[in-house]
Amino acid sequence: MAGKKYPTEPLKCWAKAKEIRQNYYKNYASAKDKGGLRWTGGAWSFDAITMGLGDDVFSLAGEPYAATTIGISAYKNFGLQCLEACEGKGYAHDLCAYLRMYLGSVILNKYAFGGPFPKPDFMWTTHICCSHSKWFQIVGELLGDVPLYSIDVSVGPYQDVKDHAIEYVASQMHEGIEWLEEVTGRKYDDEKLIQAVYDHCRLSSLWAEVCTLNKAIPAPLDEKSMFSLFNLGTLSRASKEIADFYQEVLDEVKDRVARGIAAVGNETFRYMTDAEPPWSFLNLWRYIERFGGVSTGSIYTHGVVGMWADQEDGSLGPRRTPQQQGIQIKDRDQALRILADWQLALPDFQGYYDTRIKSANMIRIAKEWYCDYAIIHFNRGCEGTSIGQPENRTALVNAGIPTLTFDSNMGDPGEVDEAGVLRRIEIFLRSHGYKPLED
Repeated sequence: MAGKKYPTEPLKCWAKAKEIRQNYYKNYASAKDKGGLRWTGGAWSFDAITMGLGDDVFSLAGEPYAATTIGISAYKNFGLQCLEACEGKGYAHDLCAYLRMYLGSVILNKYAFGGPFPKPDFMWTTHICCSHSKWFQIVGELLGDVPLYSIDVSVGPYQDVKDHAIEYVASQMHEGIEWLEEVTGRKYDDEKLIQAVYDHCRLSSLWAEVCTLNKAIPAPLDEKSMFSLFNLGTLSRASKEIADFYQEVLDEVKDRVARGIAAVGNETFRYMTDAEPPWSFLNLWRYIERFGGVSTGSIYTHGVVGMWADQEDGSLGPRRTPQQQGIQIKDRDQALRILADWQLALPDFQGYYDTRIKSANMIRIAKEWYCDYAIIHFNRGCEGTSIGQPENRTALVNAGIPTLTFDSNMGDPGEVDEAGVLRRIEIFLRSHGYKPLED
């Protein structure tokens, strides 16, 4: 690469990441052939709880599945087909783009990876975004009386959470376990729950540690690659396999930092992003690399899966797991309370409650990851992550971080003006003295 300043090399873990993702969707489709159970729900669902039903229970997380319909599918232009099918049934164009793609897949009775859409035995989700519970209620009606259980986690920002909020969420979990036993006819195993809670905490702490390593200069990871890696944690937050894989990723990234291996060989400036990307337009990140830019991540890639805490030196870093704190989970109630507390602290949740909290977190990320700029995607496909984005931009600019915005949609290619966005990006970068390598 012309202008290359740092050595680069492909990620060794890449093939295994693809294999895990492929097996996840394959196992869901084939679960009934093996006498297993399958369920679907939001990517923030407490999947650790469903693992108490046995080792042959497989899930389909709604948001990552919907995102795959755009570029990873057995059908040509499947994402657009899903959007058209959903709107053809009268669902509003301004609903969550993930919801629209998922419903379209159900309406078409096509599974993105081939064959008819696999009907779940039950649906298990959380409710923080306004559409989560209604999303799966509609799915149940379309597929024919699939039972649904939803846990309300809308208890306010974590900094204000008191014990009564933990009790509120944990009590819903207790009732949910009784519900799971009733609808599946299976006896619940608390030991499997406890192990799943350990793995949930370990997985999210490990991903936060991986992201922390991107503070290094040069950055060992670029955000486009991080999208594929963090996505695995949204498939199943309590998967031992994925937690073990994140340990492998951590070890590899540590080695890259030690050897000075860069994600972008011509790294000249660093920037951060904000919400979900336009999944049909990920070459935007590669375009910016031509100017020497590397995105070190965002509150989205860092905080949808990763769990953070203040470190002894005052910096952001991974939250210590129960096991690292010497906590031994002894029973169901303790496991559920730890799980509730852990999940309510998710960084990405906090912006749903208070724009100021999100702004403060974004400024902190920009400074600790040595970002020169910020690029905010005004995402018309998600009401939750787009709340307060103009205020976030103002806060970043006031903190001395030049910030560019562009309008688009994470899931609807029809709302992505690729040429216009690239022109906007180029004008911004040239105004700060950068030129593409070929100039």
